[in-house]
Amino acid sequence: MQLFLISGLSGSGKSVALKVLEDNGYYCVDNLPAEMLPMLLDSLRQAGHARIAVAIDVRGGDSVRKLPALVERFKEQGVDVHLLFLDAHTETLVKRFSETRRRHPLSDDQLTLPECVQHERDLLADISSIGHRVDTSEIGAATLRAWVKDFINLDRATLTLLFQSFGFKNGLPLDADLVFDVRCLPNPHYDPALRPLTGRDAPVIDFIERQPAAQKMFEDIRRFVEEWLPCYLADNRSYLTVAIGCTGGQHRSVYFTEKLAAHFRPQQQVLLRHRELGVAA
Repeated sequence: MQLFLISGLSGSGKSVALKVLEDNGYYCVDNLPAEMLPMLLDSLRQAGHARIAVAIDVRGGDSVRKLPALVERFKEQGVDVHLLFLDAHTETLVKRFSETRRRHPLSDDQLTLPECVQHERDLLADISSIGHRVDTSEIGAATLRAWVKDFINLDRATLTLLFQSFGFKNGLPLDADLVFDVRCLPNPHYDPALRPLTGRDAPVIDFIERQPAAQKMFEDIRRFVEEWLPCYLADNRSYLTVAIGCTGGQHRSVYFTEKLAAHFRPQQQVLLRHRELGVAA
């Protein structure tokens, strides 16, 4: 049996993720109290369902705290279980709730909307660390759907090395394990001919590769990841997200993530994301 669990902050895109799984042939259940998960699996196993996706979050009450222990129990029983945790910056979540006029599941007469989000974040703190964390703050539904498709198609037997570009002007990605700052390098943005391009385009690549400091930066980052990757493997990590940031997330960070992904892809299972470009590769 293959079980995908979807959890995370309200307004972070869990319904979008669950719909992707449904479209890919999973039997999906939304808003299930965690304590009912063993009974659900037993029932679906008897009915012959082999691929199941379940969304579990604070809507199910305090039982959500039981999820980490349940995940360990299922793994011991031989269930191929993986958790996708969706997150977003508090300001983003508040804006989404305000725009849709939806009521936060923890709202009452005592807490403001930002306080509800923080309380929910505290309740889910133990869960966010046991799965693949995705920050949806700066991406749209189409991009999230593409990223979830990548997630469900991974080989679960090996660590996934995820390289992500981002712009510091839009904030640090919440899902990053390692963050490298390349803003000290010459910026193609100040060349009018390069400004509308990205780090995937040949003229920008040529500009960056002419900078000796850029090549040294790449070698330093590559060496750091290669040296410490065995430690993450020994820690039984399933995912390691390496985020590379420049000012706007268009040129330098895109170039570095593309080059790092190309270097590591022959050795590791690699995913590539460009947050500010809204694409996955």
